[in-house]
Amino acid sequence: MSEGFPSERRPRWAAFVIAAGLAGLAVLILVDAAGLKQDGGYAGVGPADVPRLIAYVLLLLSGLTVVSGLKGDLPRPPRQAPAPILWIMGGLIGQLTLLHVVGFAISGAILFGMTARGFGQRPLWKALVVGLVLSLAIYGVFDRLLRLNLPGGPLELLIYRG
Repeated sequence: MSEGFPSERRPRWAAFVIAAGLAGLAVLILVDAAGLKQDGGYAGVGPADVPRLIAYVLLLLSGLTVVSGLKGDLPRPPRQAPAPILWIMGGLIGQLTLLHVVGFAISGAILFGMTARGFGQRPLWKALVVGLVLSLAIYGVFDRLLRLNLPGGPLELLIYRG
């Protein structure tokens, strides 16, 4: 081995997987941006410019990740705890499946409560109550002030249209 690289340093293969994912996402964004109409007008900036900028930054990050993976000087990832991720994913799935059944407020409260539980908030019922209050407030802003429709359920009908 050469002087600059101790023998325990090896390429981190996870870094190459992450770099490939970043590069793939960048290519996907570039392909999508190529289909956007590009009439910048006076300013010369069009709707495809920001996606292209984001894609180029992702490509840069992908290259830097490859370099770090080749050097092998990345820190060891910490041990992962699956329970918080499962709570959050359960909340997302719950909101997606219940949104048009029970409405925005209740499904948003479920998402908020389960996400808070995933981050360690106990008891769950307190987080659900806070999530319900926040969801109702957000629904009110969208419905009354912005005049944008969110999926309403029986609770929204009772409070905002009753």
